[in-house]
Amino acid sequence: MRISVVFKNLESSTRIKTYLEEKLSRLDRLLDQPAAAHVAVRAEKLRRIVDIHLAVGRLDIHASEENTELHAAIDLVIDKVKKQLNKHREKQNERRTRAGSREAMDARLVSNGSGNLYLN
Repeated sequence: MRISVVFKNLESSTRIKTYLEEKLSRLDRLLDQPAAAHVAVRAEKLRRIVDIHLAVGRLDIHASEENTELHAAIDLVIDKVKKQLNKHREKQNERRTRAGSREAMDARLVSNGSGNLYLN
């Protein structure tokens, strides 16, 4: 996964970058294709805001979270992204099983010659 991290109103920190890379690398097992992640970390007064844009093939996932602690905000936004990825995978699996059951049903249909279809 290609990861780019941008800091706004904060000093760039290698500890934060490695923490983000570690957390995002755990999402690789949920992905079928190579992905690119763009992370924006910014500070506004006492809030720390983390925005993630994850691009996987034709799928784009956006998530944002704010908290007073930066590590907590990162953990929360990663949970949001993971939840969206799981939801997308479940939808794909449901479509595949539904299409497979339709094909099985079509294979069981038999015509009696008069235009009526019956289950075999």
